[in-house]
Formats: sequence, C-alpha cells, structure tokens
Amino acid sequence: MLPVRTSNSTAGKTRVCPHCKATILESATVCPGCQHHLQFNPGQQAVRTVASFTALKVAGTVKHPQNESPWEYSLVISVRNERGEEINRQVIGVGALQGGDERTVSLNMEVFKTNKPMM
Repeated sequence: MLPVRTSNSTAGKTRVCPHCKATILESATVCPGCQHHLQFNPGQQAVRTVASFTALKVAGTVKHPQNESPWEYSLVISVRNERGEEINRQVIGVGALQGGDERTVSLNMEVFKTNKPMM
C-alpha cells in the first residue's frame, strides 16, 4: 500500500489496528473493520467516531442463475487521486457462486471532519 500524501498536519495519518491488522486512521477510537475499541480514556466512555457525512454510497446484488455452471469472483477496491494515479488497491474478498447463490456488496466512503488546521 502506498502512503497517503498529506500536508504537515496529522489529518490522514494512519496506523495498524492491533486486533485485525487493517490500516486505519490514527484518530479512530474504534476500528471500522473489526469494531474493537482502540483507545482507553480513563474517566471517559469510549465513543465511536461518527462520520461527518457519507460522500459515496454504492450497493449492488449479484444472483447466480440456477442452472448455470459455478462463477468465481474477486472483490477489488481501487482508490485513485486527482491525477488518476492508483494510491491503493486491495482484494476485499474472493469466493464462488453456485446455482441460486446471491451476494450483496455495499461500499461507503465516510468522511470525518477534523479540527486540525492544514499547514
């Protein structure tokens, strides 16, 4: 995975979740992948960070026809910057569909506003 280009601010800085090893935002208190709590704040209740808004939401369903040979699939996510350069590509899942099987895929790009100034 290529590093995220940022200014001198900490916005966009990442770390690895100690539970599931996913790359997540350093500011996250709960891993968006495995949902485990990541930071302990004595005297404070752990709070899941809520997205400021959802910038992109896509969902779709694929259903395999009953009388057709099996299909194999790879679910791949690709992120590109403003110049069209791929900055991240990841295989999310693989599998097979048999007659009558169905898979639904949802993709959400949640945006979190920071109170840190850009430098």
